[in-house]
Amino acid sequence: MKPTSLLTLALSLAATLGARAEDKPLLAIPGKVIYESKLDTAPGAPWKAAKGKWELVEGVTRGSELEADKHGAVTRLPNKLRDFVVEYEFKFEGGRSTSLSINAVKDHMARISITPKSVAIQRDDNDHEGPDKAVVFARFPTDLAPGWHKVRLEMVGDTMLGKVDDLMAWGTSDLFKTEKAAPGFTVAGQSVDFRNLTIREATLNPAWEEVKTTLPKPGEKVAPAAAPGKGKGKGAAKKKKKAE
Repeated sequence: MKPTSLLTLALSLAATLGARAEDKPLLAIPGKVIYESKLDTAPGAPWKAAKGKWELVEGVTRGSELEADKHGAVTRLPNKLRDFVVEYEFKFEGGRSTSLSINAVKDHMARISITPKSVAIQRDDNDHEGPDKAVVFARFPTDLAPGWHKVRLEMVGDTMLGKVDDLMAWGTSDLFKTEKAAPGFTVAGQSVDFRNLTIREATLNPAWEEVKTTLPKPGEKVAPAAAPGKGKGKGAAKKKKKAE
């Protein structure tokens, strides 16, 4: 066999092994596609933009907060979900924060919250004014490089697993057993780009009990939340709270 043929074979094998490693099941085994979009067309149905400006910029969807809204930008799909896997990519274009948010039938359920300096995976406050409180399963300090980053959220039964690039964490809640609804993106500030969204049905990975022993336990990796700054920073913190 020619050296060039050997090199081609080796590169092909390496690429295949790399893809398999990345696709190794975690909490869920992905199944049938529920919704798929490259997010490369002008935003419109079935998406419902509640706040902010959502537009097509350089072939991807961009979300930006509008000062007049006094609320972070929000757009959601109308889907009702049970067990599922969501994957997409995002890129900061000046935005302060972004999240992948999942609602319960009433109020919020779960989210992955991301800033250029942190990633949080959490069960949301489900009643705001009542006794319920958000539970942060993990908050990782990070320093996201410019460019695209990959997000993955898996929810099966009473368990959720969040992944941003190589940062992963999981947690459980009885709330997760209820119907999930309206998956969507939020953006604080200007702006954040999104592309390559896929939502799939999911079933429990038979090896999950083994997989989770390799991950941080819920609450084990919770870095302190960034303290609100003075003046402009404090206002930004208030806006972020409203956006949730």
